[in-house]
Amino acid sequence: MKNRIILFLIFVIGLFANNCLQAQQKDILAATPPMGWISWNLFEGNISESIVMELADAMVENGLKDAGYQYIILDDLWHGGRDENGKVYPDKTKFPNGMKVVADYVHSKGLKFGIYTDIAEYTCAGMVGSLGFEESDAQTYAEWGVDYIKCDYCHAPEDLWTAIDRYNKFIKAVRATGRPMVFALCEWGQRAPWLWGEKVDAQLWRTTWDLRDTWEHGKYNGGHNGIMESLDRQVGLEKYAKPGRWNDPDMLVIGLNGTGASSSANGANGCSVIEYEAQFGLWALLSAPLLMTCDIRDMDSDTKRILTNHELIAVNQDKLGQQAKRIFKDDSKEIWAKQLHDGSWAIGFLNRNNNSVCKISLNFAELGIEQPKEIRDLWLHKNLELQNSDVLTLKVKSHECRVVKITSQ
Repeated sequence: MKNRIILFLIFVIGLFANNCLQAQQKDILAATPPMGWISWNLFEGNISESIVMELADAMVENGLKDAGYQYIILDDLWHGGRDENGKVYPDKTKFPNGMKVVADYVHSKGLKFGIYTDIAEYTCAGMVGSLGFEESDAQTYAEWGVDYIKCDYCHAPEDLWTAIDRYNKFIKAVRATGRPMVFALCEWGQRAPWLWGEKVDAQLWRTTWDLRDTWEHGKYNGGHNGIMESLDRQVGLEKYAKPGRWNDPDMLVIGLNGTGASSSANGANGCSVIEYEAQFGLWALLSAPLLMTCDIRDMDSDTKRILTNHELIAVNQDKLGQQAKRIFKDDSKEIWAKQLHDGSWAIGFLNRNNNSVCKISLNFAELGIEQPKEIRDLWLHKNLELQNSDVLTLKVKSHECRVVKITSQ
């Protein structure tokens, strides 16, 4: 066991040294959490060139681009196969003009383009993976104009060492292309990627199994993971988040309303508006990637209102890059706190009770605030009147997360 630890430390030190030059670059990849849209929950394999172009149009026309969303990301099932030289190509029926044409269109809208692969022989859905083709795939993605790579871990060995070795090799190939591609490492938190994701130069790493479109499943495994189960697995991970390195509790299910095939599996059939609001507020506090999965071509008013809340997006995109810490928990009552670059605090008051409204109180001294200057409700978009200079008490509905910004004197 001692020898394994020593070998691991030597390996990590070596990786760190290799990445020193990368860290010295002026621009940090994903300096704030990535924001965009990803295809899996809604479309799965029913994705195409025309749909991607429609989504890019919608991103601009619906004000999502102006709100900060940048990426259009293809998940699994875009693949056609490999040619005689081993070069990957897209499904020719879905993408008849090739992937570069799709990427170019996305770029023409002022957006960025992302793609999916797996660090094994096959992807989760059985398409061609990148194992053994790391250099070829990295170069192909660069030629297409890819800006973001999501890399899964299906069909790969369970041990830690294989995961580190495979991801390290692939990311080195990606960096060797010279194109700045954000790398999203997706092994579902099973091998504690927050401990080594930075060392292999990933910009974000999944911390949970796939998120389902439900508030709470009551259990947690590969087929069961609700918003609350995912939230619980972020406790203690805040020390690993910073600009260019993000914990990823998975996609936003806001606006799906039970329409996603995989996201609606095993009894997950959608959330209420107040629950969708809570996910957005919590993911903003967590400095989590904000990747939409609903049909942004046809959003209802509540979905658009939630996804374009500019004050919460500002919390998510705050340049200090801190992830919120849970500072209070008492049965179903929780408080999450995130410090912002200007010295202010974003605070989430969460009521997990299934039925009852409750009151949750925060003592300002816990944050080192002697006397708050301003308390702003980021859902109501208005300042609150302070009844007590020492304590803030809020009434919180069942499954609600009220988020406020506290500015000190």
